Amino acid sequence: MMCVLVYAGMAAAQGNVQNYFNDAACKVKAASDPSQKRDILVGAIQDMSKALGTVQNSPLVSKSDRAGLDRLNASLQEKQDELAGTNGFARVADDQLNAFSEYVVQDMEQADQTITIGVVAALLIVIIIILIA
Repeated sequence: MMCVLVYAGMAAAQGNVQNYFNDAACKVKAASDPSQKRDILVGAIQDMSKALGTVQNSPLVSKSDRAGLDRLNASLQEKQDELAGTNGFARVADDQLNAFSEYVVQDMEQADQTITIGVVAALLIVIIIILIA
């Protein structure tokens, strides 16, 4: 019974993170101005990075979860660098922002499969994202 609850909690938390970026992608597609699209993406990535940072500093998060959160945060930093054209990345062109938003969603979906974090860390991320957004 406990295992079922743990798996259900992790699935819900992962789904909420994916939904968060999916909602951002929908907002990007709905926006007509490229600077507005870019602002939506920057805000979503920064908010998730803040949430990850807060969760990483929690005493409830295990060492292995911190390693997973570090990898997820590094992936988000790369997306932010691509968006801004910093740290050796070419800036995402205005006409590519819709595609880039979909790329972020797909990358976060893949991260859920390759980066393992515990249920406590996953639920903390969701709670903090809800509070930030």
